[in-house]
Amino acid sequence: MRVLSIDTATEAASCAVIEDNKLLGEITFNFEKQHSVILMPMIDNLLGSIHLDISDIDGFVSSKGPGSFTGLRIGMSTIKGLSFGTQKPFISVSTLDALAYNLAYSSGIICPILDALRNNIYTAFYTFEGEDLKRISDYMVISIDKLINKLKDEKAVHFIGDGTGKFKDILKSNISGSYFAPCHLNFARASSLGQLGLGLLKQGIAEDLNQSTPIYLRKSQAEREYDMKMGLISNE
Repeated sequence: MRVLSIDTATEAASCAVIEDNKLLGEITFNFEKQHSVILMPMIDNLLGSIHLDISDIDGFVSSKGPGSFTGLRIGMSTIKGLSFGTQKPFISVSTLDALAYNLAYSSGIICPILDALRNNIYTAFYTFEGEDLKRISDYMVISIDKLINKLKDEKAVHFIGDGTGKFKDILKSNISGSYFAPCHLNFARASSLGQLGLGLLKQGIAEDLNQSTPIYLRKSQAEREYDMKMGLISNE
């Protein structure tokens, strides 16, 4: 089975084509690019480089967040459009799951962290059981202080994601068993996303194009500003 996967949940944009257990190609940009401008050219370039047409793809995988509201909408709508146009199945996978899968077979807890602004992060906790990635917590948006409180007694915690650069010092000083992924792994690679999605599609698991929505975990900035204006929440 051959799948096309994309991740647009953060500032990085990534697309990949996987055929069973073989990565045919992957393109990633992580430099102030607008996803709405570069995503389709990235997909076209990738398919052309590996001599495939969109009709050669058997299924599609999209990131569903959490992450950038705009980026997620662009990515998921693009993949849904391709799925609808080709009548091929579609599945979405959490950005946090894909980040954790970048550290496949690590011992201890894997903790992906995405910057959610105002000292908050998007996160979840994972472990590997044999070859299987297991999520052992809910998807969360919490403060960095609360994260430290949850993990401070763990013997080994592997941090990964775009929040590591911002919070590395405080995590390292408060969690003695903390380890940090190298920079080339700190974004959700489309290949990791695709591998997880491929496994689901092979099991016959697919999503309804009309029902599938991103995982936001929190309201958008515009919604929060409106709530503050109306006195529904405090400006914290």
